[in-house]
Amino acid sequence: MAARKTAVLRRPPETDDYLYEPTERRIRGEWFGRTVVDSSRAVLVWAPGKPVPFYAFPREHVRLDLISASVSPSRSRQDVWQWYDIVVGDRRAYSPVCQLDVDGLDDRLVFQWFRWGETGPGEDLDEGERWFEEETEVFTHPRDPFHRVDALRSSRHVRVTIGDVVVGETRNPVLVFETGLPTRYYLPPEDVDFSVLEESEWRTSCPYKGIARYWSFSGTPPEDNVAWSYPEPFPGMEFIEGYVCFYDDAAEITVEE
Repeated sequence: MAARKTAVLRRPPETDDYLYEPTERRIRGEWFGRTVVDSSRAVLVWAPGKPVPFYAFPREHVRLDLISASVSPSRSRQDVWQWYDIVVGDRRAYSPVCQLDVDGLDDRLVFQWFRWGETGPGEDLDEGERWFEEETEVFTHPRDPFHRVDALRSSRHVRVTIGDVVVGETRNPVLVFETGLPTRYYLPPEDVDFSVLEESEWRTSCPYKGIARYWSFSGTPPEDNVAWSYPEPFPGMEFIEGYVCFYDDAAEITVEE
């Protein structure tokens, strides 16, 4: 019997062309409480120079009665043929949908996920938009099958200082290895000096880890949002729950074996 071949998952190569491949996941998007797109025949697309992929959907899987040509397109792109608004009753989301002028994708519709800071007149992006892969809600942007995140417990000695202040020191960190990013060192909360940190109102979300809360340094000189933590990380990232990580451009992180 011939040896069975093994499939190797590889990140798409850098190219000036659009790359896309079908996904077997059912993708569903909602605006203002209405399902606007629901498809098990989406394709995942990587655009030249863009760090994260997006989905393109067959037109027949989009509620065309809930979209209309944009009354005030909020951006101009050479690869876009037409922008569309989503209209549900008296609610309107400005230009979250487009049709690309790209061979192989020009018969599909693309949705711009969570366009932070790109609001049109009267638009509120904090409400109304939700995305699901199967029945699991996804945040920030589509997950990339070529992007990997591993959280591993470690016994390395990690010391974090800001200026001459030791803000954290541990021999029980969790190391997070994420494709394309530097190794992150998460410290147990009991090994962090919160007397020199103040929680800020800043929050960010990650499709792989969850929603992060932030702390600012209250020492001299003070600095905003130097550290973060995931109080309720997504499944698979439980090791970092409540652990605190510092930006390496805001703190000096010393790691010993």
